[in-house]
Amino acid sequence: MFKHNLLIIYRNFKRFKSTFFINLLGLSTGMACALLIYLWVTDELSMDKFHEKDSQLYQVYMHHEENGEIRSAPHVPALLADALEVEIPEVITAVEDTDADEFGEGFSLSVGEDKMKARGKFSGAEYFQLFSFPFLKGNPETALSDKRGIVLTESLAKKLFGSTDVIGESLAWQILKFKGQAKVAAVIADLTDNTTESFEFVLPFTVFIDDLMGPERNHWGNYIALTQVQLVEGSDVAAVNNKVGSIIKEKVPNTNVEPFFKQYSSRYLQGNFENGQEVGGRINYVRLFAIIAIFVLAIACINFMNLSTARASRRLKEIGVKKTMGASRKHLVFQHLGESISLTLISLGVAYLLVFVLLPQFNAITAKQLSLDLTVDLVLATIMITLFTGLLAGSYPALYLSGFKPVSILKGKFTTSTGELWTRKGLVVFQFVISIILLVSVWVVYKQIEYVQDKNLGYDRHYVIKFPIEGTVADRLEPFINQLKQVPGVKHASATTHSIVKSGASTTGVTWQGKNPDSNILFEQARAYYGLIETLGIEMKEGRSFSEKFGAEEEKIIFNEAAIKVMGLEDPIGKTVTMWGKEKQIIGVVKDFHFSSLHEEVSPMLFHFDKSFMLSVFVKMQAGRPAEVIQGIQSLYKEFNPGFTLNYEFLDTNYQAQYQAEQRVSLLSRYFAGIAIIISCLGLFGLAAFTAERRQKEIGIRKILGAGGFQIVRLLSADFTKIVLIAIVIALPISYWAAQSWLQGFAYSIEPSWYYFAGAGAAALGIAWITISFQTIKSLRINPADTLKDE
Repeated sequence: MFKHNLLIIYRNFKRFKSTFFINLLGLSTGMACALLIYLWVTDELSMDKFHEKDSQLYQVYMHHEENGEIRSAPHVPALLADALEVEIPEVITAVEDTDADEFGEGFSLSVGEDKMKARGKFSGAEYFQLFSFPFLKGNPETALSDKRGIVLTESLAKKLFGSTDVIGESLAWQILKFKGQAKVAAVIADLTDNTTESFEFVLPFTVFIDDLMGPERNHWGNYIALTQVQLVEGSDVAAVNNKVGSIIKEKVPNTNVEPFFKQYSSRYLQGNFENGQEVGGRINYVRLFAIIAIFVLAIACINFMNLSTARASRRLKEIGVKKTMGASRKHLVFQHLGESISLTLISLGVAYLLVFVLLPQFNAITAKQLSLDLTVDLVLATIMITLFTGLLAGSYPALYLSGFKPVSILKGKFTTSTGELWTRKGLVVFQFVISIILLVSVWVVYKQIEYVQDKNLGYDRHYVIKFPIEGTVADRLEPFINQLKQVPGVKHASATTHSIVKSGASTTGVTWQGKNPDSNILFEQARAYYGLIETLGIEMKEGRSFSEKFGAEEEKIIFNEAAIKVMGLEDPIGKTVTMWGKEKQIIGVVKDFHFSSLHEEVSPMLFHFDKSFMLSVFVKMQAGRPAEVIQGIQSLYKEFNPGFTLNYEFLDTNYQAQYQAEQRVSLLSRYFAGIAIIISCLGLFGLAAFTAERRQKEIGIRKILGAGGFQIVRLLSADFTKIVLIAIVIALPISYWAAQSWLQGFAYSIEPSWYYFAGAGAAALGIAWITISFQTIKSLRINPADTLKDE
């Protein structure tokens, strides 16, 4: 019987070629989408999960309460790590840390005369005991215990020394004006793609405090560090957070900050907070694409169901004869399920071929290095997808076809039931509901990205470049910037510690007359050089910016509007505040500008003058001649920094990089929406072809009686038009809710217009009409005499 069923399946595929190829194309495309999304989702879920102590590793975050609202961020006082180890019994180890992104390409390493750029960070002595980065040379327990030690990745060690056997070798490092000597204490394997870390070397955290920041800046009001902890296995994190919440309040009177622990490996996917509550993050995109994969597969399966049941009349005699000969319904169900699973297996082979071909392009879009390795997980996932698709696609046709009564079939009294028609139409409605929701989503995401790109941020990011301060430039910043301003095409030049496009260092160490003693405001803080406001095109609301005309400005300070508002100051110019124990006079108030992403509202910010510690130079160039101006800047840079290469970035590019996730979602959504529409139209094409075929005699008679082409077209397309219109009515409210839910993740967003939804509905209807028109035009061309002659 098995051999017989295989033969029947082969003959049916061969007999109904158009149906076979429509189903094959739909199922293989749907399965290819599902496999690609599976690879992406699996990679996303694996981020930071490889550490042996993953279940015990937590990142320390801070809740900052301001005016009834709570902001949550990972930067904490560097003193917190030691306090946690001493005061919280559940904390086994707490490690101070910095983020490699804070320094970017600012580090240079040198062996002899050769200098090299590299991404580095500072971490506490027990960092490599907490995190499972594979060691090639050296001991993880002692790698960072010596202040002069340094840990290199394998690739960096080979670039510097040509080998990984480099324990004890010396090198020099420099960032800004800070220099030091170090000996290689360990070499670790290159970081893999499933970690959120991006460093190439690690220096001891004591270097960061003693040499860069200075011990005087290491206090409870300065949030300059990250901290990770290892908890006792099985600890109740909620109970531990209750203890941790008051640890800073016991040391700083009237503070409004509360530390809390968040699992380290969950930060990547669930790192967004709203008013102190976790509100997701990238996990929303993981869920979104997992749902899309299921829906695209479901749409392909619906095509199979509809075409199989629509063409049931072609197989009635086969079913009737088999039932008459004693075949049970169970046997027929297994036969038809076998047919759907056989088609699914063929589609799987095509799907794997599609994935193999498309994976490089998919990796380029997602910025990942996914591969189609036949791992146990991938094989199991493939089996699950195949069985799910085969059973879902074949279940309804199998139960439907096996339920016919042989007597009715053999007497020719079979008629299509109303329930069958409504089921088939309902499935088509479902297909187009999903397609329309995807169309609306694509449009909303696209318009939001467009809004982000075009929004007035309160500063001018165009034709502005930035580059790190290093080498002799750090020691001769003033003459360098003065000469930089003389380069043809340079309009303004200045320096700061802030990236301008995302949040950085912050402080609560600001007091003023009339300040509420129970209030502890968190200020974003940026050290600024002369002319920074002018270089960035930030508009002054009142007062002035830092200027050489007024000499030393170390005792001056500038706030933004949001800061003045929360401080409750009226006529702030000339008033005095105290910052870190030193009095500073307010000389200006800048209008609010977006110094972080549009996901966040503008928060209090201050600029204070401090030319002794700067991270980056910003240069505003004249429009239309950036290549020429940059060449002039490079020449000047070589004069000041022989042996160094100018590594510059455009501020506009930095800004756009914040929205890479949204841009990738936008692009992927377009592809998946297009695929969903195509698969839906394939099914509609097949049903239209079948309907036109069954109504050929009716069409012939109508043409003989004088019906015109338009009337025939309206006749054949009326039912399908109603189906798509019903789908539009159902889909638009759902798509509006989905759009609003996604836009809530932005503090500043578009308001979806009615034409987004009307356009998506009209597009779906237009595509459906075009699909149906191929069959109706084909039917109109058939000679009525050929359809009415009696065989």
